[in-house]
Amino acid sequence: MTARGNRRQVLFVDDGDFRWFLAIVSDVATRLGWRCHSYCLMPNHYHLLIETRNADLSVGMQRLNGRYAQAFNHSHATSGHLFQGRFHAVLVENEGHLLEVSRYIALNPVRAGLCREPGEWRWSSYRALLEGRAPQPFLALERSLEYFDPDRARAQRAFRAFVHDASARAA
Repeated sequence: MTARGNRRQVLFVDDGDFRWFLAIVSDVATRLGWRCHSYCLMPNHYHLLIETRNADLSVGMQRLNGRYAQAFNHSHATSGHLFQGRFHAVLVENEGHLLEVSRYIALNPVRAGLCREPGEWRWSSYRALLEGRAPQPFLALERSLEYFDPDRARAQRAFRAFVHDASARAA
């Protein structure tokens, strides 16, 4: 799913904003039992690849975006809408689609010109997948990597090659 800043305004002014947003994601995901396969926080929007157990996506997104907007407005002495309308979500129905969405999310900062390689972007799950440690408790590393290979090291190499293949084609 994705959500954009109202009129494409910046959602994350500083590192504290990025960290606070991830803390809220962690809280919502833990409370609702969501699994996050990947994420990428961009300056004016974000992407989350979430697996839900129950039909609670709208409830969770209202909680996530509402709490973050309130904190952002308080922290930056602003008011009004932070997000541009409702979040956008696409149902991922098969493994192939899930992998393509994961790749799209990993490459988003590269395609936006914010970095040369997806591993350079701090506010993405890409490095955590390749390093094999989840800095965010809500990140389902094993679940994401098992689509590539049962062996973690081979899965990480396969995921890197999968993402790099699309990156090379786009260049």
